[in-house]
Parts: sequence; C-alpha cells; structure tokens
Amino acid sequence: MSQSTESTTESNPFTKPGFIIAAALVVALIAAAVVIFLIPKGQAQPAPAGSSSAAATSPSTSAASGKSVCGLPASTETALGKAPVSKWELVGTMAAPTDPNVGPGKTDGQGIRSCFAHSPQGALYAAVNLWALGSDPSKERAIADQLAAKGPGRDAGMKAPQTAAPPTNVKVQIAGFNVSYTANQAVVELAFKADTGALASVRTTLLWQDGDWKGVVADSGAPLEEPRQIRDLSGFIPWSGA
Repeated sequence: MSQSTESTTESNPFTKPGFIIAAALVVALIAAAVVIFLIPKGQAQPAPAGSSSAAATSPSTSAASGKSVCGLPASTETALGKAPVSKWELVGTMAAPTDPNVGPGKTDGQGIRSCFAHSPQGALYAAVNLWALGSDPSKERAIADQLAAKGPGRDAGMKAPQTAAPPTNVKVQIAGFNVSYTANQAVVELAFKADTGALASVRTTLLWQDGDWKGVVADSGAPLEEPRQIRDLSGFIPWSGA
C-alpha cells in the first residue's frame, strides 16, 4: 500500500491489526480467479449489512436452464428467510454444508465439490462450498476451471499466475448469510468470523449456468466486491457449522 494512503489509516477499518490478520487468511481462502479478497486502499464505502444487488458485470453467456446437471430437485422458492438445517463437513480449513437434495451432488478426483440445487438454498450452499474449497490453494486452477462462470473474467483468471497463500494460523468460519435470488442469478452475502473474533462480510455473485451455480468475477478476473469489516451479525441470518 502506498504512503499516500497513510492519512486514511486511522479511518479505514481494514487497517486495524485484528482485521488485517483475518483478511490475510481470507486471501488464502479464495482462489484468485474466483473470489480473491484484497484489503481495500481506503476508498471503498461499506454497504449496509443485509443488502445485496446483482452485479452489472455478469457475463452475458449465463444460461437459465432449470435442470440440474446431476439431477437435484429445483425449487420455486425465491427467498431463504431462516437458517437451513445442515450437515457440515470440513473442506480444507472451513466447515461447509452438505445435503443430498441440495448439494454438492458431485465431488471429483481433485476434491472439487459441484452441482447444487436450483434454489436459494442451493445457491447458498454453492457459495459456502466455493469458499471452503478456496482454503486449499492447490485447488485454485481447478476451481477457476470448473466453478467460475463463463466470460472474460474466467478467461483472465485461468491465465493468472498461481496465488501464494500468506502465512497465518488464523482460522475463519461462516457465521451468517443473506441471499438475494432470481432464477438466473443469486447474490449471497456471507458473514465470516475469525478465531481472533474479527468479523467481515463479502458478497458472492452466482449465475445459474450449465445446470449449476457458477461464481462471477469482473472481466479483469478481479473480485466484484471487496470485503468489509462488520461489528456484529445484525442484518444477517446467523448460521454456522463450527
């Protein structure tokens, strides 16, 4: 970070030591071509907790076919107003939800978990599993290849050099969520809690494409949203597996 931003340090919550430690793990958690978290340079303004909006940069190639690629049942529901009862499994260093009717319906030889139901709950599970998979940096390229939405962002991510995970012992787990949903697109805002006690949130945009939920990035391969510090879980539906 340049010295020109030094004057904003005091007002920028991302420069607080506890959050910087947690954010370092966040960088390790997310594959570069899918959802990389970078500490903002003091310019981004936090959005109100619990609000979500669809990204205008979503690829135009999104497919709206409702049929799941692995045959999971679809739902006509358009909202998820309470925490689902879930079985949780450790994926990398993060607990991720699983349900035979929601997903993941497929796990390949590299451990990539895919195929989630065409429903708000399926979108939520897809987003959390994407995060959990990102806790293993060795899966970065496979995640970009299999779980990123088609478009320039995915292409850019596939060409990006492998990301080195920063050294840290901090662990981060899901603490809550909000889902904004249409049949073709979902915006899942997840709250994360580090074992240091720090809380942060970020929105993940997903497209229903080729019978599954795919993560969206900007055309450059950069994240659509940057993380923000939150004081508590106000505005989120509490939900955790660890």
